[in-house]
Amino acid sequence: MSPESNDSTAPKRHSIFLVDDHPLVREWLANLIERQADLFICGQAEEAAQAVTDIERLQPDVVVVDLSLQGQSGLELIKQLQTLLRHPRVLVLSMHDEAFYAERALRAGALGYVMKRAATGKVIEAIRHVLAGRLYVSEELAAQMTGKFVGAKAQAAESPITLLSDREMEVFALLGQGYETKRIAEQLRLSQKTVQVYCGRIKEKLGLENATALLREAVRSYEAEHRSG
Repeated sequence: MSPESNDSTAPKRHSIFLVDDHPLVREWLANLIERQADLFICGQAEEAAQAVTDIERLQPDVVVVDLSLQGQSGLELIKQLQTLLRHPRVLVLSMHDEAFYAERALRAGALGYVMKRAATGKVIEAIRHVLAGRLYVSEELAAQMTGKFVGAKAQAAESPITLLSDREMEVFALLGQGYETKRIAEQLRLSQKTVQVYCGRIKEKLGLENATALLREAVRSYEAEHRSG
């Protein structure tokens, strides 16, 4: 849909760019956003490299990005977008539990985080918050973050998983989905040896004795996250 309008009374329309490797998700989002009088879709991409090229050319007002992408994670994409001369505001829309991923996304440069199971209206609300330069997270996460700032111990913050780096978290999540190290290496475009090094670091940080314990904990974590969704 074209952003142009001959009606001088029409609201200013803001451009949105979608990055998600699931075509059906992009179609759903595009239909939802195009129904808004003040928003329109200026472009879409399914992987990070193409997204950066198109975003630099199109200069959207907001980029809505998933964290799980082919080849490069959404977290790395967010960091890369911050280096652009005119970097867009970023909203994360992800299936991943905000308790473990939202703060990472915000540190990377995102202004908001919404889980895909959230109500449709929350997605539009989040986009408009981010457009205005305001932070957007769920009420539960906001309370948790506030508690941490005033010295309260938030349950998610006490989990050893929060000690993992962004890349270690990616490897851990893929292990939980049943990926072998060779496939993880292909997915993240790393060497298999590098993935094995990350696995070693994860075991050390989580206090796990061996690869079997690591796999068991990764699967348990993945299943727990998706049961909560």
